[in-house]
Formats: sequence, C-alpha cells, structure tokens
Amino acid sequence: MKTILVPVDLSPAAARVCDAACALAKLTGARLVLMHVTELAPIVVGDLYAVNAAFAAEAATAAGKYAARRLEVLARQCARRGVEAKTVQCTDLPVTAIIGRAKSLRAAYIVIGSHGHGAVYDLVAGSTTHGVLRKARCPVLVVPIAAEKPRGKR
Repeated sequence: MKTILVPVDLSPAAARVCDAACALAKLTGARLVLMHVTELAPIVVGDLYAVNAAFAAEAATAAGKYAARRLEVLARQCARRGVEAKTVQCTDLPVTAIIGRAKSLRAAYIVIGSHGHGAVYDLVAGSTTHGVLRKARCPVLVVPIAAEKPRGKR
C-alpha cells in the first residue's frame, strides 16, 4: 500500500493540509502518516541566564502530550473521510526528520503546508517547506495556507 507522509505544525492550518492529503489518499488508495516534529530548542547560557533542566524537561513532556492529542484529532478527521492515518512524532531538526521519515516509509508523496511568509522571512528564519522541496526524493504537494482573498468587483 502506498504511503503519504503529512508533516503538520499543529496550527489551525493543519486541518487544511490533512484535507488535501485525504483527497490525494483517496485518489491513490494510500494511507497517511501524520507527523509532527518538535524542533530542538537552542540552549543559550550566559552570565545572566541559567537553564533549569527540570523545567525544560517538564515543558518538553507537556509539548509532547499536546502534540499527541492534536495528532489524534487530525487522525480522527481523516478517518471520518474514510482514510487510514497513523501518527508519529519526534524531536529533531524538521527538514532532517521529515526527509528521513519519508525515506524510511518509502513515501509515495509528501503533503505539507506553506504559510507563505515571503522571501525575507524564509531568508532569516528558514522554511521547512522549502527545505523539504529541495531534499525530497518523492513528489511534494504544497498546500497554501494563506487565507484566500475575497473576490471583489473590479
């Protein structure tokens, strides 16, 4: 059976990405793997700041539990549309994790959202979608997340 990898950021836009993935899965007879990657947090230690390891561990646990709940909600949304969806989550660099998972699953497609921040944002902050597009060895469907502009009179 074909597999479609669906990396999601758990924002409200993730539902739109899942809808597109479900439509593709129905057309191709594929199953979905919904994936959330928690990015590794940079640790800054200076003269005035200290890292509280217990607090960091507690925050990571809470984030993992939240991600698991959100992924299950998205998986149920897919099931209501008649598409099987498995969930996975990890902590890593997003592009590295997504490309690695796509390879291990032998994914037929990757369906990913694009927030459309623009070139300046992507230059400064980087873009997971752009990195996946550059490195993926399978087709990538990019779902635009920016709200559609209402059609007005000319």
